[in-house]
Amino acid sequence: MNQGEGGANIAEADHRLPTAASLSLAGPDRQIRSKTGDRSAVGKPERTLVSLGFIPLTDCAPLVVAVEKGFFAQEGLEVSLSKEPSWANIRDKVALGVLDGAQMLAGIPIAASLGIGAVRTSMITALSLDLNGNAITLSRALCERLRAHSPAQMAQRPLDAGVLRDVSAAYVGERRRPMTFAVVFPVSTHNYQLRYWLAAGGIDPDRDVRIVVVPPSQMVAHLEAGDIDGYCVGEPWNEVAVARGSGEVVITGYEIWNNGPEKVLGVTRDWAENFPNTHQALLRALIQAGQWADQPENRMEVARLIAQPDYVDADFDVVKMSMAGSFRYGQAAEPVQLADFNVFHRYAAGFPWRSHALWIMTQMVRWRQLDGARDLVAAARDIYRPDIYRQAAEAVGIDYPLHDYKTEGKNSGPWTLCDASREIVMGPDLFLDGRIFDPQDTEGYIRSFEKRQLAGGGLPAPNSNDGAAQ
Repeated sequence: MNQGEGGANIAEADHRLPTAASLSLAGPDRQIRSKTGDRSAVGKPERTLVSLGFIPLTDCAPLVVAVEKGFFAQEGLEVSLSKEPSWANIRDKVALGVLDGAQMLAGIPIAASLGIGAVRTSMITALSLDLNGNAITLSRALCERLRAHSPAQMAQRPLDAGVLRDVSAAYVGERRRPMTFAVVFPVSTHNYQLRYWLAAGGIDPDRDVRIVVVPPSQMVAHLEAGDIDGYCVGEPWNEVAVARGSGEVVITGYEIWNNGPEKVLGVTRDWAENFPNTHQALLRALIQAGQWADQPENRMEVARLIAQPDYVDADFDVVKMSMAGSFRYGQAAEPVQLADFNVFHRYAAGFPWRSHALWIMTQMVRWRQLDGARDLVAAARDIYRPDIYRQAAEAVGIDYPLHDYKTEGKNSGPWTLCDASREIVMGPDLFLDGRIFDPQDTEGYIRSFEKRQLAGGGLPAPNSNDGAAQ
């Protein structure tokens, strides 16, 4: 059965772009309340054996929890998790049917569907796996140089990227190469966060620095070898560099965009249409796993589970830092509380907002990965499927938004989403430069960036070595 928009088991809620009247500010934070689920329309999975790919990062937690705590089994599924070395592997194996689905960068289903990269395959996502989770780390050598030049600026966190400007010319003269930073994939949020941070500080990501692609687990080794001067990656690979004294975190992804989207569950459109009940079972299990993983009393167990060799394969004391909401910027620094560094369920984290897809595509246009003449709203509607999510959320009693779009950058504290199956407490959504993203005006948003921030083209073409270290 084709689980298209307005499918047999759920009529899609009003997906029009929201008005200001649909959002309201809230008072103190509170737990999201869930209704009793209605499973009357739940069908048996067409297949029970499912293979899902993942990358060894802390935000693979919902998949690991769903396996280890029995959420997949509860839905009648036997799921095998396949650890993959790079995002290119993830994309290609799902596209070719080697994997049924995978933890994916939020940009991968978009890029694959629109033909940005080596593989063009129609993909969809009906579930966001988490919010936040990334950070930018600079090498110890670069930090020491910056500290000698600008001690007052380097004492502040988050760091303004403008501090790099004054030392970049001398650096190029000595190293015979520009400062080099790594991201995990050309269409990753890491790439867009790094570029956002650099451009906000007056650094042209395409002319003043060099950006290369390195798989997450190889970041620290390349930093220590001197191949790169910094990187943007998910945990635990920032805290690993901090623990080893080879790098310092200068800003987190949360500080670039409060509660921005990170990973999603991605499947091909054909797979979703051929196995709609299996897809729903996956979503139900992962929604519940994310809810379980977001409970403070479960975070230490989550850290122990994902630290195992079969998953992230990292020291528990390092993995637990971000998972427990206690984050350390440098080896000599005291940990600070960042409760929202990893969010798996709160703030409607699982909902695949089409406005998130639109923001990602504006960055693709901004950096010339995507033709600005393309109909972005139509692409977001085709690839991001909140209608499918709502069916799964309803079945397990999880509250969900009724609109598919929301404005970003207006809320500095908790607020309440009223246009939902029941009111949902949401988190801050500010950008570091104070900019507002209005999904009703993507063209205006793109034009709002200064000319030097619109250059683009600095990364290697996505079909050229897009998943391996350079």
